[in-house]
Amino acid sequence: MNPFDTHTIFNQASQFGNSNLFACDPALREAVVREGAPWAVDGLLALGASLGRAEVLELARLANVNKPILHNFDRNGRRIDEVEFHPAWHQLMALMIGAGVHASPWEPGQGGAQVARAAQYLLFGQVENGAQCPVTMTYASVPALRLAGAIGAKWLPRILSRQYDPRSLPIEQKTGALIGMGMTEKQGGSDVRANTTRATAIDPGEARARFGEEGAHAWRIVGHKWFFSAPQSDAHLILAQTGDEGSAGLSCFLVPRYLPDGSRNAIRVQRLKDKLGNRSNASSEVEFCDAVGWLVGKVGRGIPTILEMGGHTRLDCVLGSAAIMRAALTHALHHARQRAAFGRTLAEQPLMQNVLADLALESEAATVFALRLARCFDQGADPAQALLGRILTPAGKYWLCKRGPAFGAEAMEVMGGNGYVEDGPLARLYREFPVNSIWEGSGNVMCLDLLRAFGKTPAARDALAGELALAGGASADFNAYSARLLADLEGQQCDEYGARRLAERIVIAVQAALLLRHAPGYVSAAFIAARVAVDVGGAFGRLPAGVDCAAILARALPADA
Repeated sequence: MNPFDTHTIFNQASQFGNSNLFACDPALREAVVREGAPWAVDGLLALGASLGRAEVLELARLANVNKPILHNFDRNGRRIDEVEFHPAWHQLMALMIGAGVHASPWEPGQGGAQVARAAQYLLFGQVENGAQCPVTMTYASVPALRLAGAIGAKWLPRILSRQYDPRSLPIEQKTGALIGMGMTEKQGGSDVRANTTRATAIDPGEARARFGEEGAHAWRIVGHKWFFSAPQSDAHLILAQTGDEGSAGLSCFLVPRYLPDGSRNAIRVQRLKDKLGNRSNASSEVEFCDAVGWLVGKVGRGIPTILEMGGHTRLDCVLGSAAIMRAALTHALHHARQRAAFGRTLAEQPLMQNVLADLALESEAATVFALRLARCFDQGADPAQALLGRILTPAGKYWLCKRGPAFGAEAMEVMGGNGYVEDGPLARLYREFPVNSIWEGSGNVMCLDLLRAFGKTPAARDALAGELALAGGASADFNAYSARLLADLEGQQCDEYGARRLAERIVIAVQAALLLRHAPGYVSAAFIAARVAVDVGGAFGRLPAGVDCAAILARALPADA
């Protein structure tokens, strides 16, 4: 090397890309087969190869750098409230809708559809997360709309379509539809019972004159939403108060962008939110100025209707966090295998191996938990599986989403300054983690919901005990940990003050049980030693002596990937 040449670039890791995201993830491949969707493997291999291409990963960068733009008026001053997206956003949306991530579990087919769809979601989540928001809401709307009579029958064929149609048109003129949600108001936050938006039934004669027979069940809506997700969606499910003052109850309504007569509904988008992360996706504030909506479910039963959606959206928060963990891990481990310091690559240095292996354990545990939870949704007709899903959904959303930001920070630190700058994906991935914890119920809301599940259904403890018993005898530390947990539940020694700790213990116990049953011994033993035998610490890289870090890392991202 020329001693005067100080600008030759060396010892810089390549960008992670052009890898099959499914093929390089043994834990995900095994879980798909184990949890009931072996038939989906070939399709997931093809999807993993497509999503892992460098040009697809570049779409994620472009969609986030070029944020959506709100246009309230057209050039002639007409109110339009349209959101303009970069072409990269539309390409990502077309990939997801074309793959059926919004619809596949609701189509006739083989068992394990929720598991197969969960694996798809995990793969897409390693690429771009903002576009997953409207896909999740559309997916979660289907169970509610199936019970919505004529209005559901009108919308469902287009919701289940695999054609992405971003055009701003009445639903009758579209080949596919997206559904958003609007729950939160300024004064209420998670307390939706404090909502002030009101709905009043329109006189049937007046409504029929304008909308035909469909208008017979129309309601007039006045109020606002402080967070209105994906305002470009073709319709939104919202909550509004119905009934007389003092006897009002929350009801659920489908509020379309366009009305049956072809006019725009009176939904005024006030502004787009300037968010920490999830920047590719549009989130907004809106006013309903005599907007028109159609009742979904029974009057006064809006919360149970929305909770039907909430279970599925919360599943996606679990899946989304597991996906971002996996993405952050692959980028960090790929970097550490190429970057040298002090005479060795980072991945060869014992302390860095401890950090990376700890991250790999967390990621694998998140993946196996998420796929096991998806099987609960597949097997919801089984009371034991339904109960298990009822407790693992809020517990998992709490703990996996809570672990995310610390995971992202540690993975970023592996890459040093190269991880902290916006040139690479780690800064974006780090910003994505918190939304899964906040959206669809914050951590405290999830823990309170967990307590409610145990309080209302004592058999939920038995469902958890049955799951943990499948790993009985495999580890003395695990046996003691699960026995203490179940004893506390039996003695009801779990109050609101300690609900976070309870949720954490439940998830770690289930993760440990799954790893003991299905992962290589060097993985399960390390997880038990670092998560079960001792309390989880505040940082990664605290694995005890004797852990086979090299084997864990070889499994986490095979060198030939």
